[in-house]
Amino acid sequence: MTAEFLLTSLIVVASPGTGVLYTLATGLSRGARASVIAAFGCTLGIVPHMAAAIMGLAALLHTSALAFQVLKYIGVAYLLYMAWSALRERGAMKVETQLGMRSATQITVTAILINILNPKLSIFFLAFLPQFVSAGEPNVLAHMLELSGVFMLMTFVVFVVYGLFAAAVRDHVVTRPRVLTWMRRIFAGAFVALGARLAFTDR
Repeated sequence: MTAEFLLTSLIVVASPGTGVLYTLATGLSRGARASVIAAFGCTLGIVPHMAAAIMGLAALLHTSALAFQVLKYIGVAYLLYMAWSALRERGAMKVETQLGMRSATQITVTAILINILNPKLSIFFLAFLPQFVSAGEPNVLAHMLELSGVFMLMTFVVFVVYGLFAAAVRDHVVTRPRVLTWMRRIFAGAFVALGARLAFTDR
């Protein structure tokens, strides 16, 4: 484990993206516990991409234009759905004072899907992980699993920090209907922007 890997991972994890955006929205609308659940779900959503990269399946997305485009546009459609639901009072920015089991499950599933439906993550890990594995490594698989575990742990911790920060200022948002309305519009616009960025992304 090198300092270069840790620093690079921190920069990647802390950079605003769909997972960060969803965790912030959840923290603002549903509180600290919900934001931690969202962070956990986003972290789980990374697992398939890391597994694909480690097993070489990500190469399919890199070489197959059709596979990449199909997954990409499913992801775009889901981000647009998230934008639409953010504008609704019962959508992604639904305000809740108590978090039931159904809501917790919904948050987890949504967070997982947000990351699973982003084909760029598989391509990223395919290019990212091998950079930190030396050619003479005796057990490449074990080392890549170790790096993946550290990356996931870092993702969870950073996302929790984002979420708890959002939850800390929650009372200043949910008690002001006008502010809440604008926050819904801002998050909806951000989801649309991320969807547009994904739509125009090439392999």
